[in-house]
Amino acid sequence: MTPNSTINLEDIKRFEELSKDWWDPKGPLKSLHQFTPIRIAYIKSAIKRHQKGKWESSKPLANIRILDIGCGGGLLAEPMARLGGIVSAIDGSSSAIETARLHAKTSMLDITYTATTAEELALTDSQFDVVYASEVIEHVSDRALFLDSIRRLITPEGVVIFTTINRTLASLAFAKFAAEYVLKIVPKGAHDFDKFVKPSELQNEAQKAGIIIDDVTGFKPLPDGRFKFSSITAVNYGASGTLV
Repeated sequence: MTPNSTINLEDIKRFEELSKDWWDPKGPLKSLHQFTPIRIAYIKSAIKRHQKGKWESSKPLANIRILDIGCGGGLLAEPMARLGGIVSAIDGSSSAIETARLHAKTSMLDITYTATTAEELALTDSQFDVVYASEVIEHVSDRALFLDSIRRLITPEGVVIFTTINRTLASLAFAKFAAEYVLKIVPKGAHDFDKFVKPSELQNEAQKAGIIIDDVTGFKPLPDGRFKFSSITAVNYGASGTLV
């Protein structure tokens, strides 16, 4: 570990305990599975918007170096690899990484999984064309260090992508209390409302780190459990951009 760390040890312990459930769509991470299609759609749209990839091809992300920060069991890393991306994925949970490695092997996908942090990886010479952190930034203990690490990991023309939760009364009601205690589709204690990030805060903090967030898109839930893109960012949203 570096002297300063983005890792929240309580969160890591919580997700270590869930490591066997990462790929169970009906298990305690059910809501994450339901949310995954819109996350993939947003990542793809952000990459397209920055004119990367050959989208007429069956492998549109071929030769594009992708970093998945906070990959968990690999729910996003595997789709990115299937699209042809050269995928590296990191997580602070060693058990999540082991689960991800085993599942990728079963799926016959070549993904480089490493149990490490963004700040540790940033100390190397590694750089990527696309860096995304999906449902991660609301868990980190030091956002400034996290964003600075991402800036060092991205190529000059690279794309940075986040999905996260806004800090509003609506997100407190739905993403925290209803999800964790009423519907019970998210493990209790999974979220700390105080760490939810307003889009304006994310844009300002990212700019200080040298990242320009030039798109913010809301994710609206549908009655069947899926999501669609929306101008409403009161609860869940995606944000993306590139370096200053």
